[in-house]
Amino acid sequence: MNSIYLDNGSTSFPKAPGLGKIIGDFLENGAFNINRGSYEGAYNLQSIVLHTRELLCKLFNFSNSKNVIFTPSITYSLNYFIKGFLKNGDHVIISSMEHNAVMRPLTQMKELGVTFDAVMGDKEGQINSNDFIPFIKNNTKAIITTHCSNVCGTIIPIKEIGQICKKNNLYFVVDTAQSAGSIPINMNDCNIDFLAFTGHKGLLGPQGIGGFIISNELSSKINPLISGGTGSLSDVEILPDFLPDRFESGTMNLPGIVGLHHSLTYLLDEKIENIYSKKLRLTEYFLNEISKIPCIEIVGKKDMKNRSSVVSLNFKDIDNATVAFLLDSEYKIMTRVGLHCAPRAHKTLGTFPKGTVRFTFSHFNTIEELDYCINALKKIINEV
Repeated sequence: MNSIYLDNGSTSFPKAPGLGKIIGDFLENGAFNINRGSYEGAYNLQSIVLHTRELLCKLFNFSNSKNVIFTPSITYSLNYFIKGFLKNGDHVIISSMEHNAVMRPLTQMKELGVTFDAVMGDKEGQINSNDFIPFIKNNTKAIITTHCSNVCGTIIPIKEIGQICKKNNLYFVVDTAQSAGSIPINMNDCNIDFLAFTGHKGLLGPQGIGGFIISNELSSKINPLISGGTGSLSDVEILPDFLPDRFESGTMNLPGIVGLHHSLTYLLDEKIENIYSKKLRLTEYFLNEISKIPCIEIVGKKDMKNRSSVVSLNFKDIDNATVAFLLDSEYKIMTRVGLHCAPRAHKTLGTFPKGTVRFTFSHFNTIEELDYCINALKKIINEV
């Protein structure tokens, strides 16, 4: 069998069909700029960028496309909120399942007087929304949480947490790195004020493009981390106060946005619900078969309730890194081993500092590929 890619939690592969050609055509035949060039090619490209914003609004059920901001990645997006909004004396609440894209900027902000508390998850990575309530203080400004664990696939109850935020006048920030494009998300129903997304995972786009969608109320309270030329109000030296220009200084990653436009069109045509259903069928099959192998521990949830297609395994008698190496070198199966940039989540799950071998499925994967992977794992266990 040819190589099998099971590391879609890092980045999706394959991407949306035809993505490479679309980006190549742009670079070869019309790599213009927007908000600068006064010619037809630039105007046509500006229409594509606008339509990409509109597609993202449709995907996340948000009403205003000007509130869609493009950044180089979801890490940048989360930094925009954490470092642009929080100030000395502010307090936020997070979950214990957070990625370092949240934890590292928050830890930096501790030096500037920002504090945080973490709601502890259980051994399956599950978070009880009511556990956020006792941590709310007079100076609490927001709750920041991932939507779906990048380690074990557990889904966080963002709708219930959003209701708590609304009731207590807190801003709600959601990291959708592992859920956007895979799990339906409704910003209005979940009372999300700041949704951070990346283009290269479940959205099936290229690396280097991400962004956030922000409420009008919150947008005026964030100090932009980057300022410069926007192509608008060029007669003054102050940053525009309107969206999206307030947060989009400099030349954007237009090849990335063109690629994201293509992948979003594909996703919306295929329907997120159908893609999610296919991923869950593959995940359920894999979990059922792995559970029959006694020396493999499934980390996190072992059932299919409130989970994604992220699966972490711990090998009791073999070093996890050895298993991942042999899967790649002997069987051409690509996974990810280690702590997955989420040490706090691994501590919650009881897998720190050893980490796990992570398998993340795409709707492009097949049962035949999973059978090959399962048989490879059995051989590795028997031979090592």
